[in-house]
This record gives sequence, C-alpha cells and structure tokens, in this order.
Amino acid sequence: MSDGFVPQSFHYDLKGLKCPLPALKTGKRLAELAPGSLLTVETTDPLAVIDIPHLCQQDGHRLIESMATESGHRFVIERS
Repeated sequence: MSDGFVPQSFHYDLKGLKCPLPALKTGKRLAELAPGSLLTVETTDPLAVIDIPHLCQQDGHRLIESMATESGHRFVIERS
C-alpha cells in the first residue's frame, strides 16, 4: 500500500569536472535535498564510477542506477 509520497527528482550536470569535484559536489547537493529525493548525476570523470558509489555507501544513500553513457556516466541516487 502506498503512502502517497512521490519523491522529488533533480538533475545535476557535472560533466567536465575532474576528481574529486564530482563526488564532493554530489555530496553537497544531496545534503541540501529532502530524504527520499532522487538525484540524477551526469559526469565525464572516469574516477566517478569509484567515488560516487563510495560516497553513497559512506553516507547511507541508495545508489539506484549506475550507467555508462555516450559522454561518461550517469548515476541515480536516492537521498537517505
């Protein structure tokens, strides 16, 4: 049974930024969002595939999707 909660969804374009900026900016942006919000992050930094899942694990956020894209990588994160 649903409680009627519909999470807000946000998009964050971090293409062109190099390590550690994508992970740092993602963490800061997640801290500003309400719990349950969804954040889609797009990056071109190859190290983001390590850093962003680690950030999610460390801070308790749920990594819903991690997908390679034509220009880099896309992550969908649910804020804890």
